[in-house]
Amino acid sequence: MLMRLLLVGWPSMEDPVIGGWLWGRGWVWMTAGIQPAKNSLTERGGKKRTIEGEQGHRESEREREREEDRPTDFIMQGIRPPILNGPMHPRPLVALLDGRDCTVEMPILKDVATVAFCDAQSTQEIHEKVLNEAVGALLYHTITLSRDDLDKFKGLRVIVRIGSGFDNVDIKAAAELGIAVCNVPASSVEETADTSLCLILNLYRRVTWMHQALREGTRAASVEQIREVAGGAARIRGETLGIIGLGRVGQAVALRAKAFGFGVIFYDPYLPDGVERSLGLQRMATLQDLLIHSDCVSLHCSLNEHNHHLINDFTIKQMRQGAFLVNTSRGGLVDEKALAQALKEGRIRGAALDVHETEPFSFSTGPLKDAPNLICTPHTSWYSEQASVEAREEAAREVRRAITGRIPDSLKNCVNKEYLMAASQWPSMEAAAVHPELNGAAAYRFPPGLISVAGAGVGVEGLVQGSLAHGIAPVSHPPHAPSPGQPTKAEADNRENPSDQ
Repeated sequence: MLMRLLLVGWPSMEDPVIGGWLWGRGWVWMTAGIQPAKNSLTERGGKKRTIEGEQGHRESEREREREEDRPTDFIMQGIRPPILNGPMHPRPLVALLDGRDCTVEMPILKDVATVAFCDAQSTQEIHEKVLNEAVGALLYHTITLSRDDLDKFKGLRVIVRIGSGFDNVDIKAAAELGIAVCNVPASSVEETADTSLCLILNLYRRVTWMHQALREGTRAASVEQIREVAGGAARIRGETLGIIGLGRVGQAVALRAKAFGFGVIFYDPYLPDGVERSLGLQRMATLQDLLIHSDCVSLHCSLNEHNHHLINDFTIKQMRQGAFLVNTSRGGLVDEKALAQALKEGRIRGAALDVHETEPFSFSTGPLKDAPNLICTPHTSWYSEQASVEAREEAAREVRRAITGRIPDSLKNCVNKEYLMAASQWPSMEAAAVHPELNGAAAYRFPPGLISVAGAGVGVEGLVQGSLAHGIAPVSHPPHAPSPGQPTKAEADNRENPSDQ
């Protein structure tokens, strides 16, 4: 199977020490032996010690410090095996797993890490070098990391999802392995909300179907013909929009919908009392109450083991006859077989889905292929050029915080921090064995040699499994009791994870 691995962000050829080429198994790895800054030495805690003049008595001082560090090394080994980068490659490796464009990430990371792309759809396509040595991983939504997949990475410390949804990563298993999982929750809020409202308006005003009718040659010259073509179009003012999950995107949709005349209700058992008053919305105590009172239901919650197929045959029967359904969150929230049957029977008047149980989606396969009154888009509600760049920049900055700081303390959006703390091995250790610099539970650090090494980066070409991978030129640029099918508290803290990327 073809595998690609491109390394970027290497020190320039003007640096004092440059290594050679290492060959093996059809790939090329260029090593760079970087001399550290003359007056400083980066230690395990990110702390700098000034080295001045002759060594003298400092030799014995360093020897004593190495003796004191041995218990800490033992602790690190207990959390995650040491990363064996080799003597000629002191910089940590960060890999983009399911993409091939690193031009946005590289300027942010090039002075602290080597950046590589894998362009993989599964861990079977990821090169052994990345599995053995990657400290950080960036990924979109097109690759899944289960417990077995995570076990393949020998030195991974942080995973950053470029986007907000993280249901494609087993965050509990990652925590047990000492791997922090982060996301970028804010970059696509406006895009996803705008798309959601666009789909809602399409269902009510039937613009998509009228356009299709004209493309197929339908004439609408008389009032009777117009009535036939536009049949099913409805007035929006006075209709009730029910939102499941009032996180970032849910709130943005609610504010937009009110401007169009919708009455907005929502169900979210994890929001504190009073949020509904500050936004001028009506809160439903249960999911059933929301389904009964909604003319249109829009999903804006994360996907987890508790709410898979939240919309199923049973909950569809609780919805109003002829209601609409919109999903820009996660495909697994909707039982597509039950939805298709409800559309055929008219129990649901129309549905719009940007996300699907199986992606990439195709109308030619699956239970929705013959379903009427259905709009489908290819998981693009998150996308705009601005949102894409912002998400990638913030993801790279999160990786940088992990490399140069403390895990998970320095991370801005760690979604499994609670699990990391629960999985921490500190309680089982003797207090005397814990190095005071680590400062408490779950404060993981990289082993020596993996903290930032300065150097200007340049693109590198590499042969990967017999194919040529070219360097890419840089460009500018709960107070309420939850109903069944709701996430746990840890997941609720990050519940707003729409179908961005």
